[in-house]
Amino acid sequence: MNKFDEKISFYKENMDSMGLPYEDELFDKITRGLGPSIFKRDAASVSTSDEKEVFTVKHNFLIHKLGLKDGEYLDNAITKVGVLMGKTNRVKYRAIFYYLLVKELGQESKILS
Repeated sequence: MNKFDEKISFYKENMDSMGLPYEDELFDKITRGLGPSIFKRDAASVSTSDEKEVFTVKHNFLIHKLGLKDGEYLDNAITKVGVLMGKTNRVKYRAIFYYLLVKELGQESKILS
């Protein structure tokens, strides 16, 4: 198993421990789309308490990558996913966070196409 597959496996174990279901194909594509950033400590996680980080998630992923229109619904989805992963959970892995955002917003077809 290569390092990338090990990382995906690690994330899936993390989701299992949080009781979060996942679809293998969708999760794998989202994680692979993040590229080498998943191996960089700072880039591998999302800080929902950092406004700059939330802005980055919203604009770089939701608006530019998924092509969604800016609006309060994006902020609400980010907040909901942050709560789902646990407000006290200090390490919210970006791959898992993005996966949950895609599911929350019903954008699976944009990733799987």
